[in-house]
Amino acid sequence: MQPPLGIVDLGSHLPENVVGPEFFLDANAAADPLADLPLFRVPATRHHVGREDRAAEMIAKAARPVFERLGRDPAGQVDVLITNVLLPDEPFMGIGAEAAHRIGCDPEWIVDLHNGGCASFMYMLRLAEKIMADGSARTALIANVQNAAGQVFAQSDVRTLSHAPMPGDGCGVAYLEAGGGSPVLGVRTRSTPGYAYDLGMVTPDKRKYWEPGSGQMDIHFDESKTTEILERGNTLVPELVKELCTDLGVPTSEIDVLVTNQPNRIFLKNWREALDIDARRHFDTFDRCGNLYGAAVPITLEQALRKGDVKDGDLVVMAGFAHAGDFASAAAVRWNGGA
Repeated sequence: MQPPLGIVDLGSHLPENVVGPEFFLDANAAADPLADLPLFRVPATRHHVGREDRAAEMIAKAARPVFERLGRDPAGQVDVLITNVLLPDEPFMGIGAEAAHRIGCDPEWIVDLHNGGCASFMYMLRLAEKIMADGSARTALIANVQNAAGQVFAQSDVRTLSHAPMPGDGCGVAYLEAGGGSPVLGVRTRSTPGYAYDLGMVTPDKRKYWEPGSGQMDIHFDESKTTEILERGNTLVPELVKELCTDLGVPTSEIDVLVTNQPNRIFLKNWREALDIDARRHFDTFDRCGNLYGAAVPITLEQALRKGDVKDGDLVVMAGFAHAGDFASAAAVRWNGGA
């Protein structure tokens, strides 16, 4: 029987270009009366990818230090590679093969997972666990790339819109091993496919994203369902965390570290209040990095580990919801100093 899957180490990469709120200001726009309120204030900084930055190289930059710390040569040390990239550079091929080449590994399994969004890190843990269950694979690298901030939300017309300052770019990875590292205690997922229609790419001329035309591509929620979508977001994360804790037979009060996706400060506040988690135990990187989408969980957890904020024996719970609520997941790990 395959031993439990564990997180051995995590890595992250943030693009060099740091952008402040002034980048998004429109001199002709009316002042936002909520902008100075703590819960509505935009992030102080965020990182933006450049035009030539490729998702595969972001993964390699996040992964190389992991293998250096472990003293392992990536060749022969990655049986499974799973990637989740918000804006793939290659829509036909995906980016997994290129990432493997840049890292210097040759996995038997390469999976470009395009669903799961902000909840994909926990989903990839589950998928890696399933692939490795028969014992034919023992190691895996999972990678989240958020690269839309510098490519979509930095466009001249889009960057003046109210939602543009929230996202930031970055990449987070985790190296996994059967029987090693910090054991994954459980994963919970929930899929509600009907909600997938409530978010999507839009253009002023309603063209398909690959067609030539006028106007810049943006990403929008269905405005007629704003209240409903906000309610989904407020409830999904606490519900999945509570279900997971029930599976494990522990109360939510025993969670030592909570790491979630980070759309904005309001969701972060509402989630920890619903779970009765002290703010000091709910880590985020929102003010420094903005909304990192699926990369938020591994990047935030990795930075907390480097600062020594995660202790041996801590129960670490990770959770998030994706898109307009069509997917959500949560995972629990017992940390044992594996990173």
